[in-house]
Amino acid sequence: MSQRTAFRHPWTRALRDGVAVARRNLIAYRRVPQLLVFSTIQPVIFVLMFRYVFGGAIRPTGRFPYVDFLMPGIFVQTVVFGSMAAAIGLATDMQSGLLERFRSLPMARSAVLTGRTLADLTRNVGVAVLMSGVGFAVGFRIHTNTVAFLAGMLLVLLFGYAFSWIFASVGLFVGDPEAAQAAAFPVMAPLVFASSAFIPVSSMPGWLQAFAAHQPVSVTATAVRSLFLGGPTANNVIGAVAWCVGILVVAFPLAVWRYRNAV
Repeated sequence: MSQRTAFRHPWTRALRDGVAVARRNLIAYRRVPQLLVFSTIQPVIFVLMFRYVFGGAIRPTGRFPYVDFLMPGIFVQTVVFGSMAAAIGLATDMQSGLLERFRSLPMARSAVLTGRTLADLTRNVGVAVLMSGVGFAVGFRIHTNTVAFLAGMLLVLLFGYAFSWIFASVGLFVGDPEAAQAAAFPVMAPLVFASSAFIPVSSMPGWLQAFAAHQPVSVTATAVRSLFLGGPTANNVIGAVAWCVGILVVAFPLAVWRYRNAV
């Protein structure tokens, strides 16, 4: 099979078109650098605020200092908040008529959604590297090994990618960037703040603990924490991966269905 013929294969063309749309979305960060600056300042502020403002009042269980308990949760919180860009970006493209323009081009239908989520994944890689540097600068330390740390970061990126598909659906359903941002917060707030990202679940009221312990942000933060700090790991990681796969199984076809019916 020649190279030219290979590019005509539907899967090859879909991948090529998705990468092209991802590049288009990433170029926006270069042309409007404020988007990248503010998307990275927020997690840095969270680290400094929780480390130095609340850190003295919060005493996690175990032998590790609070900053070691905190950073896995910050990583998870950062990619969840960052995934809101998918909702805002797609709603903006829908409002401007760009999605209709894409529909008229000879490109794979899936490219718009895969390109958007791949761009968010690429941005999350850069943000994760930055957050790692900030974390180590304020005293965060790994208590396992480099392989476990990299596995934890991959799990964080997978979780962020799954959430990008959730918010891609939100943006397509709402169709307005301001409304998309407003609609995303009620989804994010209970998951991020009623979780083990910042404090132990045992410190919460009993009626809240059942939800907080088993919801996806807590499960993923606990899995990443076990990879960074040690302790029982396999069940935690399996649970986090199961949540990621489950989210993708539901959110991916929902986003595709809404995209086909929205434009």
